[in-house]
Amino acid sequence: MSHLYYIHDPMCSWCWGFRPTLEALLTALPGALSYSRLLGGLAADSSSPMPEEMRIRLQATWREIERRIPNTGFNFDFWSRNTPRRSTYPACRAVIAARILDPGAEEKMILAIQQAYYLEARNPSDDSTLGELAREIGLDEQRFNELLNHQATQQKLETEIAETLRLGVRSFPSLVLQLGQGMWPVAVDYLTPEPMLEQIRNILDA
Repeated sequence: MSHLYYIHDPMCSWCWGFRPTLEALLTALPGALSYSRLLGGLAADSSSPMPEEMRIRLQATWREIERRIPNTGFNFDFWSRNTPRRSTYPACRAVIAARILDPGAEEKMILAIQQAYYLEARNPSDDSTLGELAREIGLDEQRFNELLNHQATQQKLETEIAETLRLGVRSFPSLVLQLGQGMWPVAVDYLTPEPMLEQIRNILDA
């Protein structure tokens, strides 16, 4: 068995920067290699405003990503238009709720959250924003809202976080290649898929 895991959080800014290269990587993967995503969950539910020190640090991270990964966009109006919270579990549950309603909507929801957060200065920590995004990608908003904070949805998230920890992942984005009973971390390259493809091929051919 050979399987590639992508471990992410929809509100992880480095995952946003990695998105174009990830798409190129997935297009070029060997056909026999299966693939799936796991939600790592950056930050648990919180109603507290984000501390000023963290706001400053995250804005600095956005600027660093803009410098290091060409053509990565961020809308810094987010920080003045919203009351940011360090809370990404709602967005993670939104991805799971979308997947439950329509497996094909998982990727649509991830992209919708990223675009809302990083380009449109909307706050995906808010359930109201997530409900709007569900409607915008064609899901039944009422059914989505029922699932968003359901205990079963939270349990699915906790299961994925536990699997992430089992894989030894502590930061996002991460790639882990499973070959039989062995697990192999694949170093993320934000600019080009070729080094990652080479790592994967070398592991598969060993």
